Amino acid sequence: MDSCIFCDILSGKIPSTPIYQDDTIYAFADIHPKAPVHILIIPRQHVSSVMDVQTQDLKIFSALHGAAQKIAREKGLDRDGFRLVINNGTNAGQAVHHLHLHLMGGRKLNWPPG
Repeated sequence: MDSCIFCDILSGKIPSTPIYQDDTIYAFADIHPKAPVHILIIPRQHVSSVMDVQTQDLKIFSALHGAAQKIAREKGLDRDGFRLVINNGTNAGQAVHHLHLHLMGGRKLNWPPG
């Protein structure tokens, strides 16, 4: 595996602003936010993309979803709405090849996004 910026964040080589963490998930503030609240939620296990999640690892999606719910409630986003995004591949905008979920909110988000 080539160097992964998210793995470097997990190891502490690159600083981040933690928002939530448990044994499976780490969530931190995006350094280039696209909304007032923009949090990246990543599995601690390196998985390159949605397409690389194996059947035995589907618990990753449950953990990502559970973390998103907790963070959305904590940030008060559950009242007015928020967006969850997983980009898969270059054409979808995946810049870091470590599975991650974007949690965005805090303002009206337009549709379509791209």
